[in-house]
Amino acid sequence: MSPWAPWVVVGIVAVAALLGWVWVVRQRRGGSHRTYVANSGYLYGLPSFKRRLLLHRFAALGLTAIVAAATLFTALLAGRPVDRYTTNERMATRDIVLCLDVSGSMISFDSQVLRTYSQMVDSFDGERIALNIWDYTTRQVFPLTDDYAMVRDELEMGADITSIGLFSITITQGAIEKYEEWMAGTFPPNAQGSSLIGDGLASCVLSFDLEEEDRSRTVILATDNEPYGESIFSLQEAAELAEERGIRIHAIYASEFPYADYRDEYEQVITSRGGLFYELSNPSAVQEIVQEITTREAVELDATPKVVEIDRPDRFYPWLVLLIGGLVLAAWRARA
Repeated sequence: MSPWAPWVVVGIVAVAALLGWVWVVRQRRGGSHRTYVANSGYLYGLPSFKRRLLLHRFAALGLTAIVAAATLFTALLAGRPVDRYTTNERMATRDIVLCLDVSGSMISFDSQVLRTYSQMVDSFDGERIALNIWDYTTRQVFPLTDDYAMVRDELEMGADITSIGLFSITITQGAIEKYEEWMAGTFPPNAQGSSLIGDGLASCVLSFDLEEEDRSRTVILATDNEPYGESIFSLQEAAELAEERGIRIHAIYASEFPYADYRDEYEQVITSRGGLFYELSNPSAVQEIVQEITTREAVELDATPKVVEIDRPDRFYPWLVLLIGGLVLAAWRARA
């Protein structure tokens, strides 16, 4: 609201009132409107006359008060009332890539892993999340985003699709087609291997953007660490790549037929770099991984403060309408 607007309106009203008063005084001094009635002095002593005169004065006073209040609210509206507040938007700078092995040896665990991921998402607030699935090659299901509704929908859909049981005798053709569509891009026809853990992890490490910014970056890797075929990166090399980029890796291990050597290698590579390692069946995995992620220092990006103004005429319009209605009613009663 302009600070001078109410005073301008009040000044105009004051000048108008002064001119009106001057006009009334001149009219009275002129005497042209006066009419004298003989033997009417006794009227001032009548109780009924006194009562009517008192009511008239109260009515005049009330009309004056209503006009003054209406003038004030008109001035306030003329000044354009607004709500003004400053926002300083900040976004948490934790980025998390969910990195899932969807090779044949993980078929029976993928649905459970995706539901575990979904439980983790329920505990996050402001972090950006992405999902990569991989076998021989990698497909990014969705990039880094803080659209949690979409993230949950994608994770739940993936969990439903991968829970069909490919080796079940009751599986339908429609379920198989949905599974193949969801897995598309992870196992090309000319593939010469499967479950290339190092390449899968490296692709997840390279999924982070905004490299020039100071952000907390985490990969949550789920695999049985049972590679088949020759890969570009070994698990060790992919972990070193993550370490060079300041990316923390936490691991979930699941295997139908565990191999001690594969499991031990997986655990050693992860824990030696400060990551957490859990069996998929461990009930505390979700809570402890989430706690570790959320307690890591997260730098906040400072945004330019914004001054937001919202017009609020609704504060005074109802009062002005009420006063005008009261003025009309009071004037009618005064004339009556």
